[in-house]
Amino acid sequence: MAQPLAGVRIADFSHVIAGPLATHFLCLLGAEVIKVEPPTGDVLRNYTQRRELRGMAEPFIGANAGKKSIVLDLKSDAGREAARRLIGTSDIVVENFRPGVIDRLGLGYEALRKDHPSLIFCSISGYGQSGPMRDYPAIDQIIQSVSGLMSLSGEPDSGPMRVGFPLVDTYSALLAAFAIQSAYIQRERDPERRGQYIDMSMLDASLVMMASVVNPLVISGTEPVRTGNRGFSLAPTADTFETSDAPITIGAVQQNQYERLCKALERPDLIADPRFVDGDSRIAHDTALQAELAAAFKTRTALEWEQILSDAGVPAGAVRPLREVLDLPQLKDRGLHLPIDVPNDAVGRTHILNAGFRFEHDGPGIDAPPPLLGQHTDEILAELGLRTPQQP
Repeated sequence: MAQPLAGVRIADFSHVIAGPLATHFLCLLGAEVIKVEPPTGDVLRNYTQRRELRGMAEPFIGANAGKKSIVLDLKSDAGREAARRLIGTSDIVVENFRPGVIDRLGLGYEALRKDHPSLIFCSISGYGQSGPMRDYPAIDQIIQSVSGLMSLSGEPDSGPMRVGFPLVDTYSALLAAFAIQSAYIQRERDPERRGQYIDMSMLDASLVMMASVVNPLVISGTEPVRTGNRGFSLAPTADTFETSDAPITIGAVQQNQYERLCKALERPDLIADPRFVDGDSRIAHDTALQAELAAAFKTRTALEWEQILSDAGVPAGAVRPLREVLDLPQLKDRGLHLPIDVPNDAVGRTHILNAGFRFEHDGPGIDAPPPLLGQHTDEILAELGLRTPQQP
């Protein structure tokens, strides 16, 4: 068998993170992704602090390995004609220009659907293609602010805090990839092979991502609050504690987990203590209980407690620096690392992350490097009948 999207061609007019990461997930599943770049290239190529990696920045590598790059000036007639021909050979188009830009270029869905009725066209934008905010410029951190996500992060008495990586871009990319694959399945089951227009809003995606706090607010009026490292259950035994060397997070949210926790800490007296006898009591006396737990955790290291509590059936994890996580033996045979050769002497042989799930066979993966700017322009234009391979 082949990978799920083998034989599917995607014309990718997107840039920076949300769009390219969406097509990256599809590329990992076998799709051929043609990355259409302006003469200056995707700006993500330069998102790096290392000058020697400009043009092949680390985030660009991770989101564009395995794709082909074609340079087209969409402001020119020749560039737009090449884009139309490329779209004519594609199953899917992805773009994340500001709303209206792709239409003004004559490459929007309405301009294409008559000649390409089976085309799946996905537009990714900050606020969607409709509504009073549709024309507002937006990037990840702006949507983190507008969506209310920043108001959820941090300690109860702190100000709003941005999540420390482009979370909205990443989730929007995953949701877009899911939507595109769903539309593709829908088309393949349709006797008329009708395509679909997908309007993907990062603001919408953010609220869906926060469903665990949005639904209580909508359904019962429960206002979300900043809880720092306290878990969603608000249980005092779902929090982060200092040990003798580093922090550890525990998640004893069920009664049996709480009892196992007390026994593992060699504090069985906390089980019978009337202040902590059930979940409601523990929340009511959380300061007293956390003081008892904090003293107990100080007697061992984070890794020792992680092992002890995990063996006891209590969710627990030492807080690790990211570099240590990448070296965990747990990840060794998970297929999470994809080795690639990057066409930059400062990088060379390295690896990027895979899709994060495994198939029994023909699963996600690529072995091709990220493209140099315009690396495949001649090849693709020749295929489209716009240039012979010998032309400069």
